[in-house]
Amino acid sequence: MPALPEHSRFKGIPLPPRGWPLAILLALYLLPGLIGHDPWKVDDAEAFGVIRDMLVRGHWLTPTLAGQPVFEAPLYYWIAAVLGQLLAWPLATVLPLHDAVRLTSAGFALLVLGFVHLAARALYGREYAVAAPLILAGSIGFLVHAHEMQPMLVPLAAYAAAYWALAMLDRRPWMAGIAFGSALGLGLLGGGLAPMVWLLPVGLMAFVLSQQKARTGPALLLGVLVAATWLALWLVPLALRDPAYFASWQRATLAHFGSTESPLDTALGYLNLLPWYALPALPLAAWTLWIKRREIATPALALPLAGFLLLWLGLCLTYQARSVPALLLLPPLVLLAVPGVPSLRRGAANAFDWFAMLSFSLLAVLLCVGWSAMVFGWPEQLAQQAVRLEPGFVGHFHWLPTLLAAFGCLAWIWLIITSARSPFRGMAHWAAGVTLFWLLASTLWQPWVDYGKTYRPLSVAVARALPADHGCIAGAQLGGAQRASLDYFGGITTVPQLSAAGRECRWLLTQSSGRHDEVSPGEHWKKVWEGGRPGDRNERFRLYRHTGALTPDAASVRELVQESASERAGESNAPTAPANAPATPGH
Repeated sequence: MPALPEHSRFKGIPLPPRGWPLAILLALYLLPGLIGHDPWKVDDAEAFGVIRDMLVRGHWLTPTLAGQPVFEAPLYYWIAAVLGQLLAWPLATVLPLHDAVRLTSAGFALLVLGFVHLAARALYGREYAVAAPLILAGSIGFLVHAHEMQPMLVPLAAYAAAYWALAMLDRRPWMAGIAFGSALGLGLLGGGLAPMVWLLPVGLMAFVLSQQKARTGPALLLGVLVAATWLALWLVPLALRDPAYFASWQRATLAHFGSTESPLDTALGYLNLLPWYALPALPLAAWTLWIKRREIATPALALPLAGFLLLWLGLCLTYQARSVPALLLLPPLVLLAVPGVPSLRRGAANAFDWFAMLSFSLLAVLLCVGWSAMVFGWPEQLAQQAVRLEPGFVGHFHWLPTLLAAFGCLAWIWLIITSARSPFRGMAHWAAGVTLFWLLASTLWQPWVDYGKTYRPLSVAVARALPADHGCIAGAQLGGAQRASLDYFGGITTVPQLSAAGRECRWLLTQSSGRHDEVSPGEHWKKVWEGGRPGDRNERFRLYRHTGALTPDAASVRELVQESASERAGESNAPTAPANAPATPGH
């Protein structure tokens, strides 16, 4: 049992936080940053493109992005589209569609936090369980993806729910089996086979650790049948209505397996990512394994440890080392980290607490000073740097965000002063510090970030360069986020240049990764517009009009594709940058 807390001179919230204090902390963590900005590059804009296509074009069974098929599981998009439709009528004047559907991510993030708490409670008891949502909320990798339109939140919630179900397997096997199957099935319906198949060996590991195999074995088999039933709700109608899409979805799903060029390099990539991505879960999990090294074979530790190792090996075969699939590694790490919080020695616990207080206090000061530079021009040198990074940005003072930021800073000071001594104080301060950082970033800095990550000005500039009767527009090397934004903000829907429809288009929009890498699409194509987002040196867009007969030059098309393919291949990992798109007329 954790040591009893000593009380401070000032009465603050009890530690670990429970009930309303914990609810308020998580609300301040989840809600800021969800609204008030455009869809951002990359995943935020791509997911919104699929959701909007469901609402505008009616592609509910066969997801599409800007009219072109995407072979992804649809559950996140379905729920977001329904939520957007429900909120569209009563709140349309104050809540744009992209903000309304982004609230879906808050719901799934809350499910993740709740199921991780339940899993920790089932494994370690009520006293320790509250550390789980604090550790997860404090993990840097979870922070950004929980506040964007992110379909991977569905498999993440499924993994958290599955760990809770497997932790309950010996106590309530039939309930646990059905819960495990529902988590697996809904995860498949929301993320597909590649992220979810690794949950099956975790279930097998839970069966091996079980003390009542005669009951838990049939319960897990029932769970697999439940999972298949959930998945069939989409796949059976899909196969009957659109066999071609179903076949393409199967190919795309199987292509994930073995898609990494070097599994060993990918494995090392995930290990290099985790030290900052899973902070503080990773060091706390390592401490748990050390301090309880004689208990590793017990189900409470063996289950999350096996889950982490199996999933890590599985991800190395299916996904490149990126932050989105790495989300799935967080639940087992958090569960491993929970016993490490109350077992920290006094010196280490105090060091962790002081590090959290000083780091986030300093970060809050820096964020406030940076905001002052953007809005008031002081400090002058920092203001010049902000303008250099985002040319054309002009900051404005707004009362509501400023008051919210001030409230966050005062609450942080009050928490530090009034917190009682407790083994959980360092973790509570860390989670509160991350919340403060996000609150300040999403209130004071959001206009600057939005300016740099939106495609709205660029889309409007392209639309203005087109005549009213432009007809179809072919696209070459356009990414999903760009196509979705052009469709939403500019009403521009492109078709692939090499498709039959694309060969009939007199307009061509290309994307390349620099100002000096232009490859002419052919002698009959005249450039009429060129532009990009200010400060973004990685993207350049060019609009061409065909002036002769529509007889595609196959050699030119092939050259254009080959020249740009290698540069566009890593777009999702490229650093994103600035915003407003001044048009540069072509000659």
